[in-house]
Amino acid sequence: MGLPIQATVSLGTDIVDIMRIRRMVKNKRFLNRVFTSEEVAYCADKKNSAQHYAVRFAAKEAVWKALSGRTSLRGIGHKEISVTRDRDGKPGIKFSARLARYQSGISLSLSHTKDYALAVALYQGRS
Repeated sequence: MGLPIQATVSLGTDIVDIMRIRRMVKNKRFLNRVFTSEEVAYCADKKNSAQHYAVRFAAKEAVWKALSGRTSLRGIGHKEISVTRDRDGKPGIKFSARLARYQSGISLSLSHTKDYALAVALYQGRS
């Protein structure tokens, strides 16, 4: 009989000051290093783009935290984690090819106020 498959559940959360991100997104180098072209196009089209950038930044950090502990995931880049939305507006994550095996195990919740953006990521998968 083989070894049992171990299930893993891990949580990641992040909160971001929207004013800080508002200043940072003025730097094109920061935008290109952190956000995919799809994310930039989505956020740039919004009236208060800083809120949308901030919640995506928080999401990337929360997902990274939820996945951190996996030895095969050293050096995850921000652009390897892309925040998406389905037809109903529900947020989701699209991973780079290197991280694709974690795609089905991740859940995401996003929220923001005028001043702060919050993200919570839950990973449920095999260890």
